[in-house]
Amino acid sequence: MMRAEIHTMTLRQAVETAIRQNPEIALARLDEEKARQAIRVARDPFVPRVVVGSGLAYSSGFPMSIEGSAPSVMQAQAVGYLFNRPQSLAVAQVREDARGTTFAAGSKRDEVAYRVAALFLDAERAARIGRLARRDQESQEKVLGVVKAQVLEGRALPVAEKSAAYQVAHARQLAAALEADQATAETALALALGYSAEDRVRPAEQPRPAPALPPSEEEAISTAIESSKEMRRLESQIASKQLEIRGVRAERLPKVDLVAQYSLLAKFNNYEEFFNKFQRHNGQLGVSFQVPVAAGPGIGARMAQSQADMSRLRIELTNLRNRLSSDIQQSFRDVNKAESAADVARLDLELAREQLSVTLAQMQEGRATMRNVEEARILENQKWIAFYDSQYTVEKAQWNVLRLTGNLLALVDRP
Repeated sequence: MMRAEIHTMTLRQAVETAIRQNPEIALARLDEEKARQAIRVARDPFVPRVVVGSGLAYSSGFPMSIEGSAPSVMQAQAVGYLFNRPQSLAVAQVREDARGTTFAAGSKRDEVAYRVAALFLDAERAARIGRLARRDQESQEKVLGVVKAQVLEGRALPVAEKSAAYQVAHARQLAAALEADQATAETALALALGYSAEDRVRPAEQPRPAPALPPSEEEAISTAIESSKEMRRLESQIASKQLEIRGVRAERLPKVDLVAQYSLLAKFNNYEEFFNKFQRHNGQLGVSFQVPVAAGPGIGARMAQSQADMSRLRIELTNLRNRLSSDIQQSFRDVNKAESAADVARLDLELAREQLSVTLAQMQEGRATMRNVEEARILENQKWIAFYDSQYTVEKAQWNVLRLTGNLLALVDRP
């Protein structure tokens, strides 16, 4: 069994590692390679195929034909397309499909990059807030100790002890839940980066600048439509269907094939007895014409099917364009709401910190107790948790805008 390992990374390092190692991206690369090889397969009929073999046989009486050729010591045949419009369009269609596969692979890279960024933020949030929750637990335990002493001295009611014990249990439960969330997020991040389920990827504690967003919704929508790999993939599929329709229509055109063959005949097959002249070396070079006369109803049906597929793709393209515009507008609203909530959380935190300073000063003057100080620390700690949560929400909303506009990978790759 492999030993579990903890990999500490920055957000940029995590995304770069995912691009190299993510299993889904690796599968997309294999699809790209398969599509490139499909082009060679489609072009293969235009390259003359040469087959060399032997047709040596014993003949008794008249030399009979074997598979359309006289018995020979050695025979070579070459066949290839010279003019085949349906196959030419099939090659063009396969090229277009390969281009569409490239867009699909790019879309998968963008999807994985955003997923890694989201998991990174989840793991970072759980670790940061988890530390605050453990600190909150310690403060609650100190308060419980003070309350217990007050109850024994008769200066507090037993219900106060129960309330303090509940607060300790609640803080302990929150800290354990955040620790579990951190483990889950770090494991999911490791899997997204191509590591084993036993490994973890831990966010490095390093400051990073806020991602730069487009200056307006209109520019973001324009950028999203221009850079959307999913839209380019659908457009490529439409172009592929157009080539497919042209290829079906071209089946009514004549076809021309290259035909060449060579035979080396043996003298002991009774050729001299039945033919006036015998020649051992024989060759043939020419072309074969095929002219469709009655194509049948299948061509019209196949064209109708391809046209229906193309109409469906156009509808999907329109829906995607509308969905992108709607998602961009919603993502900007989410960013604005998150930033507003973050401002409120920051002001609330500043108030709690100021209140803690006042309580500490009062304790030095003998006008506040240790319990008052710990309760003020607990309040400040809770405000820190709310503040970090708001920062997390803002950053995640910003990364979502970058995902929609197609700028996420470009921003991460920027030095």
